[in-house]
Amino acid sequence: MDRVYEKVLRCRESVRKKVDFTPKAGLVLGSGLGNFAEQIQVEAELAYSEIEGFPVSTVPGHEGRLIFGHLGEMPIVCMKGRVHFYEGYDMTDVVLPVRLIRLLGAEILFLTNAAGGVNPDFRAGDLMLITDQISCFVRNPLIGPNEEELGTRFPDMSAIYDGGLNDVIRTVAGEQGIALKEGVYVQLTGPSFETPAEVRMLRALGADAVGMSTAVEAVAARHAGLRVCGVSCICNQAAGLTENPLCHEEVQEAADRAALPFTKLVKESIRRFR
Repeated sequence: MDRVYEKVLRCRESVRKKVDFTPKAGLVLGSGLGNFAEQIQVEAELAYSEIEGFPVSTVPGHEGRLIFGHLGEMPIVCMKGRVHFYEGYDMTDVVLPVRLIRLLGAEILFLTNAAGGVNPDFRAGDLMLITDQISCFVRNPLIGPNEEELGTRFPDMSAIYDGGLNDVIRTVAGEQGIALKEGVYVQLTGPSFETPAEVRMLRALGADAVGMSTAVEAVAARHAGLRVCGVSCICNQAAGLTENPLCHEEVQEAADRAALPFTKLVKESIRRFR
């Protein structure tokens, strides 16, 4: 048995010893978005540190808990905080939580993040539906022995973000009067913010938003057969689009301001997923 897959199985066994709950959907909460967990009818909670072999987040705004419960009739598992490649973890550990969500029974994965606006029309507080991604700047999480128990060696990535799930999100945004941008998300490694020259390069490549997570999780999720959707909270204009220096506190403050429409959009969308 492959070492990576064995580690995920150990994590599942550790969770199952403490929590008897089968989710249909998984939700990953990004920087500053952790308060969404208050919307969940909670059945059980586990700190990441309570799960054998599970990576523990070290970033402010990422509390580090798995929350099991319901949004309406939808059984979900929510990651209140994620781990990042820049924290020093191996890429297989960065995507381990996504694979665990799949092995716990989930069929859908909703990814969220705080991102910088590369599109000059984006402003802090905007929400962007992720329609595609660029992940060639970070290590592909599928490098190494293939996890045959999870998926094929060469998985198709022509439609990472599920069209049906995206349509639900668009519909909810329209009904709730939530302005929803759409665009391409690109992941860089971080932890430094991008230079103005890097932002110009990303824009030339077709990116609308940039961050330090999400894309590798989406690849691992699709490999494992999860249907994926994602929303970015635009928390600042990327370097070169404004004269202001960038900082993590700005990201958290902007996420706090966007919390209400974000909560409405994610909550109602998940309740309608099928």
